[in-house]
Amino acid sequence: MGPFLSLVTVLAIAPHISIASHVSHLTHLHRQIARASTLPAGWTAQGCVTDNPGARTLSGDTFTDTAAMTVESCVNFCNNKGFIFAGRLNLFWSGQQPPPPPQTVPSVGLWKSLGCYNDTAAARTLSVPVGVTGNFSVESCTDTCFNAGYPLSGMEFADECYCDTEFRNFGAPATLADCNMPCKDNGTEFCGGPNRLNVYNFTGTLPHGPVTPPPPGGGNTGTPVFPASNLPSPWKYAACYVDNAHGRIFQTELPDNQNVTVESCIASCAAQNNTLIGLEFSVQCFCGNTLVNGATLGAEADCNMGCGGNATEACGGPNRLSVYSAQPNATVPSLPVPIPKNTSLPSGWNYAGCIQEGEGGARVFSHEIINEANTTVDACLSRCQLYGFPAAGLEFGNQCFCGDFADVTATSQGPAPEDTDCSVPCSGDLIHLCGGPDRLSYYTFNNTIDVWHTPANIGRYEFLIGGVVVPLVATVGINGKVNFLEKLGTGFPNSTGAYELDLSLVDDFSKAWRELHVHSDVFCSGSLILPDKAARVLNVGGWSLDSTFGVRLYAPDGSAGVNGTNDWEENFNELALQRGRWYPSALVMTNGSVLVVGGEQGSNGAPEPTLEILPTPAGGQTFLFMDWLNRTDPNNLYPFLHNLPSGNIFVGYYNEARILNPKTFDTITVLPNMPGSVTTETAGRTYPMEGTAVLLPQHAPYTDPLGILPTLLGRLSVCPRNGSCLAWLVTLPDGTFLIVNGAEQGVAGFGLADFPNLSALLYDPSQPVHQRISILNNTIVARLYHSEATLLPDGRVLISGSDPQTLFPNGTVKFPEEFRIEVYVPPYLNQGFTQPSYTITETDWAYGQTYAITVKLHQGTTANMRVSLVAATSSTHGNIMGGRTIFPAFKCTGNNCLITAPPNVNVSPPGWHQLFILDGPTPSHSQFVRIGGDPGALGNWPDFPDFQVPGV
Repeated sequence: MGPFLSLVTVLAIAPHISIASHVSHLTHLHRQIARASTLPAGWTAQGCVTDNPGARTLSGDTFTDTAAMTVESCVNFCNNKGFIFAGRLNLFWSGQQPPPPPQTVPSVGLWKSLGCYNDTAAARTLSVPVGVTGNFSVESCTDTCFNAGYPLSGMEFADECYCDTEFRNFGAPATLADCNMPCKDNGTEFCGGPNRLNVYNFTGTLPHGPVTPPPPGGGNTGTPVFPASNLPSPWKYAACYVDNAHGRIFQTELPDNQNVTVESCIASCAAQNNTLIGLEFSVQCFCGNTLVNGATLGAEADCNMGCGGNATEACGGPNRLSVYSAQPNATVPSLPVPIPKNTSLPSGWNYAGCIQEGEGGARVFSHEIINEANTTVDACLSRCQLYGFPAAGLEFGNQCFCGDFADVTATSQGPAPEDTDCSVPCSGDLIHLCGGPDRLSYYTFNNTIDVWHTPANIGRYEFLIGGVVVPLVATVGINGKVNFLEKLGTGFPNSTGAYELDLSLVDDFSKAWRELHVHSDVFCSGSLILPDKAARVLNVGGWSLDSTFGVRLYAPDGSAGVNGTNDWEENFNELALQRGRWYPSALVMTNGSVLVVGGEQGSNGAPEPTLEILPTPAGGQTFLFMDWLNRTDPNNLYPFLHNLPSGNIFVGYYNEARILNPKTFDTITVLPNMPGSVTTETAGRTYPMEGTAVLLPQHAPYTDPLGILPTLLGRLSVCPRNGSCLAWLVTLPDGTFLIVNGAEQGVAGFGLADFPNLSALLYDPSQPVHQRISILNNTIVARLYHSEATLLPDGRVLISGSDPQTLFPNGTVKFPEEFRIEVYVPPYLNQGFTQPSYTITETDWAYGQTYAITVKLHQGTTANMRVSLVAATSSTHGNIMGGRTIFPAFKCTGNNCLITAPPNVNVSPPGWHQLFILDGPTPSHSQFVRIGGDPGALGNWPDFPDFQVPGV
C-alpha cells in the first residue's frame, strides 16, 4: 500500500507506547478530507502524519476494512481496545497523554538490573519458577523472590517469574535488545523475551534463606490431581508433555484464566476447530492440531497442578502440559524440531544463515509481507523473486521481507550470535524455521533476476518554456499544438482553465501561449480525441456540482506560428452527461460512439458505479449500473479502457480486470487479478494508487495476442520504496515506452507522494521478460501528482506539471507547483542522425486499403525502414485514453512506398494517428492520418446552434 497511512488500514497505538510525530495540517488537498461526524468523547483530529512500514508511527494494533472503512469505525476500534491514538489518512487523539515507552528498569529498590540473560526450558538459568500474586511486573516478581529468600530474580515471556541463588546451566548475558517483551501488566517495563530473562540482583540483606515459593498459577495445594475423564466425546486425556524443551509445543495460547478447567479449555479450542488442547501452570490453555518443536513426553507426576477452576483436574505444571486429544485413540500428532530450510528451495535461492536486524529496531528490509497462518520459505522466496528482489528474510514465523543485498550491508548488525536465534517455526510449515525475535532467516538469489541496461546513449531532458498554468490534461492536436486544461475556480486566480502552446514559438513566451476558455471546472475530468474530421478534443466530467456533468468540445485550428480562432464549446443546459462524474474514463468504441465509465459524484462523493454512451441515445436514461465498480470504489477511479482485437472491451479497475460485451456491457470474462505490489495482492493500479496501462504494439498481420502493460506498484526501479509509482508510460514511435515522472513512495492526492522519481527509463517489449528496461537520464524537476507526459510530432516527449501539495512537517511546501515545461529527447534523437521525412497526400484512410508516401532517408534504405501509427491521445493522471501503436505492412519501390491500412475496427478502432517512418532507429516528424472514418457520425453531434460541427 505504500509507506504512508493506508486508505483502508488502521494503525493504533496503545497507552504504553509513546509517539513522536510531526503533525501537519494540510490547507489545500487534491481530494478533500471528510471529517468524522461522531467520535468517542475526547477524540479529536490531529492532521496528517507520516508513516513507514519498517517503523510504524502507530504500532499497537491494526484493523482493516477494504469495503466500508470510516473514520468512526477506525477510532471506535482503537478506543475499544484502550488505545489513545488512531490513524487512517489522518491522526486522531483521545486527549490522553501517552506514558513513556517500555524500558529495562535499572533498579527496583535494592534490586539492581544485571541485564538480559539467555535461558532454555531444558536447562534453566534460574531454576525456581514462582507464582506472582496480582499484576505481573518487575516489582511483583522481585517481591516474590525477596519474600522467598532468593537474591536473583528474572522475568521471561512477559509473565513468567523465576528465582535462584546462583546462575545455572552456563547461563550468560545476552543482547539487551533480546529482552523486548513488555510486562504483562505494566507496559512501561520489559519482562524478558522468548528464552531471555531480565535478571535482577538483590544488593541488601534478605529476610531469611531460600524457602519453597508458591508455584505459578497457585500450584499444587497438596490435594491429589487427576486427568479429567468425564469429557465431551471424543475428547480424552493423552499424556503429560514437556513444554519449551526446544520451544513452545503449541502454537496458539489463549489468555490466562484463573478459573480455567479442562472442559472450558476444550470448549474454547474446539470452537476454533482444534483437536488438541494443553493446560499449563494451572491457568494457561493452549490450542492446536499437532504439537510442534519436537514435543517429548514428561513424567506423569510432573503434571501435578490443579486447574484454576477445578483443583482436582490436572492442568499441567511448570513447563509441563496436560494434553487432551479429540483425535482417534487420543492420538497426538507431533512434528520434529524445526530446522532451517536449506534444501529443495526454489531454483537459484540459497540459505545464508541467521542475521540480526538493525540497531534500535531498524528493519533490514522495508518490504514486509505478513501471513499469519501460511508463511513458508518457498512462498516468501518466490514472491520476492517475482518482484525482482534478490534477497529475502523471514522473521517471527509469519513475516516475509524482500530487499537487496545492499540493505543487509547497510543495516544488519551481522550474523546472529547463535544460529539457533532463528528459532520460530514458519506458520505454514512447522518443520522449518522462519527467523525469530529481531532475527531473520536470510536467503539470497544467486542468479540474475532483472537485467537493467545502461546504454551509452541515454537521451536527455531539456527545458522548453515557462508555463502559465500547472496543467491537468495535455493533448496534442492535429494542428501540431498542445492544448492544456487546468482547474477553473479551484486553481490559479484569474485562470481561464485552458491554454494552447504553439511549439514553433517557444523562443518567444509572449507569442507561444494562446488563452482559451472553459465554462466549468475540469479538475480531474477525462479526455480523448474524436474520430470526426476536425479531430475534436472531447472532455467529460469535472470537479463538483454542474461541472461533473460537463461535456466540452474543442476543434484544434490554426497552424505553426499562426493562431487559431476556435475555443472550447460547452453548454450544460444543452449538452451534459446523464450522471455527474469525477475521475471518469472514456473510450471511442469500435462503432464510433464514446463509452464513459465510472468516477464519483463530485469531489470525494459517493461512487458513480455506472457507464453511459455519448451521444446519449434517445428514449430516457440509458446509464447502466456495474456492481464491480460499486464494490471497488474509491480505489477504481480512472479505470483502464481498451478495445480488443476480439471486438470486446478490456476494463481494469483497482486490482481487477474483466472483458465486456461492447453491445450489452455484460461481463464475458473475469480475468485474474492484476498482480499487486510485493507486499500485498490487494494493491491497486488505478487512482488513487495511480498506475497506468498501455497496449503493447501490434504488428501486421496482427495474429499475435495483444499485450496490455499496467505499471507496477512496487519494484519497477522507479518505485524502490514500495509505493505507488505515479509513473507515466509514453508510447514512442519505435514501439518502446518512455517511463517518467512520479514518486518512489506514496499515493496520488492528499500530498502523500514523496521521494520524486527524477530518472527516465525506457521499456522495450521486444526484449525478453526481465530484460526490458534501460536506465536513461535524469532531471532536476520533481514531477509528482498532476504531471503529464505526451508524445510530440517531432518524436520528443513533452513533460509538464506537478502540484502534489506535499508539505514539510512545519507546513511549508516541500514540492512547489511546477510551471516549467520540459521535453525529453529519447536516445533515437540523441545520436546526431538527421531525421527522415516523407510526403503524403491522402490522410483519410479506409480499412485494408493502401496509401502512398514518398520517403527521404539519410542513414539507411527502405530495407531497414519501419512505419508506425501512434494513436492520437489525451493524457491525464497518467491515463492515456485511446492509446495504441500499430506497425502496418508496407512495401517500397525506391523511395515510393505503399502502406496498407489496418484491416478492421477491432485491430484499429476509428480515430486519428500520428504516422511516423523510422530510418533505422530514427523517427521522422509525424503527420496525422485518420483511419476508419467516423462511423458513429460524431461529426454531426451535438445539434445545437452554439456548437460548431465539422461533419463526418
